[in-house]
Amino acid sequence: MIVTLKSETRKQGEYVLTRAHDDIAIDLDKMLSPIDLQGLFTSGGPVHVEVGSGTGTFLLHQAQAHPELNFLGIEWANKYYQYSVDRMCRWQMANVRVLRTDARDFIRCYLPEGSVEAFHVYFPDPWPKKRHQKRRFFSPGNIGHVLRCLSSKGQIRTATDHKDYYQVMREVLLEEPDIAAQLEEIDFFPTDAADPGEWVGSNFERKYIKQGRSIQTLAVRKRC
Repeated sequence: MIVTLKSETRKQGEYVLTRAHDDIAIDLDKMLSPIDLQGLFTSGGPVHVEVGSGTGTFLLHQAQAHPELNFLGIEWANKYYQYSVDRMCRWQMANVRVLRTDARDFIRCYLPEGSVEAFHVYFPDPWPKKRHQKRRFFSPGNIGHVLRCLSSKGQIRTATDHKDYYQVMREVLLEEPDIAAQLEEIDFFPTDAADPGEWVGSNFERKYIKQGRSIQTLAVRKRC
């Protein structure tokens, strides 16, 4: 069963799952592995995945700008997930689905080979403490699964305000032998969701720009 949210069912800042809209939030417990990714959407357009979709700002605006594409947002934080689903329901976004789960596990266990046209990973948690760095999204093992799921000429697009993590991203994508052989660096152009002076158009980016932080971007494309 697919469950979603309804904006008027709030209590102390929370959203309550309802069956008012059954086409936005995904109940992964009811899905088989590998998931029928195209079957989640009403149209057969290419699928883009945003890892860490937060409150859905980028997801909403990018999906509005590209109705020919389908977007799947993955978010672990429950309050952000709930807010995002409610937001997509209110805007009646037919080409957006939102899932609450660990993105690494979902990509590894559920996404079919060659099923994703682009992965958007904006301002991922840098996990700066050494004992936590194994949780980083950009690791050789995890990116190996991302590449398996990426279609031919598919892209990985990322942005961060964390200089050290940016160097890790470059090393994993462009210097790790097995990975770098499959990818080529391309220009990172601002997304359609971005306002002037922005790269992505997410809430995190706008927060960091106000704080005067430098934003670094990276985009790569699968060679075949």
